[in-house]
Amino acid sequence: MTTDALLGPSSIRDLAGRLGVRPTKTWGQNFVVDAGTVRRIVRIAQVAPGDPVVEVGPGLGSLTLGLLEAGAQVVAVEIDPLLAGRLPTTVAERMPGAVERFTVLHADALTVTDLPGPAPTALVANLPYNVAVPVLLTFLERFPTLERVLVMVQSEVADRLVAPPGSRTYGIPSAKAAWYATARRAGSVGRAVFWPVPRVDSALVALERRDPPSTTVTREAVFAVVDAAFAQRRKTLRSALAGVAGGADRAERALRAAGVDPSTRGERVDVVGFARVAEALADL
Repeated sequence: MTTDALLGPSSIRDLAGRLGVRPTKTWGQNFVVDAGTVRRIVRIAQVAPGDPVVEVGPGLGSLTLGLLEAGAQVVAVEIDPLLAGRLPTTVAERMPGAVERFTVLHADALTVTDLPGPAPTALVANLPYNVAVPVLLTFLERFPTLERVLVMVQSEVADRLVAPPGSRTYGIPSAKAAWYATARRAGSVGRAVFWPVPRVDSALVALERRDPPSTTVTREAVFAVVDAAFAQRRKTLRSALAGVAGGADRAERALRAAGVDPSTRGERVDVVGFARVAEALADL
């Protein structure tokens, strides 16, 4: 393994040029061109030799090579057929000793239900901005072996994912992520480490898996309440939940049974509270 195995600005542009790749907004492509940032992500993610890691949106392979350098077994999910086809060659050229620890899966991450190799215990990814939250929640749902996650997302999205109840940015992503895990900001990432340079700031979010709230109803039932609670943020929960409850009066009865003030708004309720409301609705 050479000291320059990771991709830098010139190697990224050279590789993109040879492939005829032009980053697309459709797939939210912004490639990391700074090896120091890649190693920082891998370090914060606490990737250890032998860890089975899934990466979403590997692009040209910047983070992929960093994960392999740390000794991980990597499955990379890439929607772009050109990039997916090139990744094995990039790994073979720059890190030949890691070829056996790498698999690329050409697929839309939102449709993936199974992964090759050992069940992943970590998700580490520079997530495309336009699908970051759906991809994160989908993988937490479909792959219960994921113990920890470190994702790079738009800074505004990071704020939403880690927001506690009562804060200005608390909403659907906050409550649903809290069903699966505890979330915290793990650092900021400057715009200059990307090509092309994005118009927004980025941040790292670390999530640690935990047991979901103890409840007699399904996750889907709880999430339906969360969705309704935030569909119109200015509405009280009595009004917001009228649709799923079969009327505002029934919503109020359920809220009171759950110990939630009907006149409050969704941003004041944590995921445990939403679970209680879902149970009370089921008992009406």
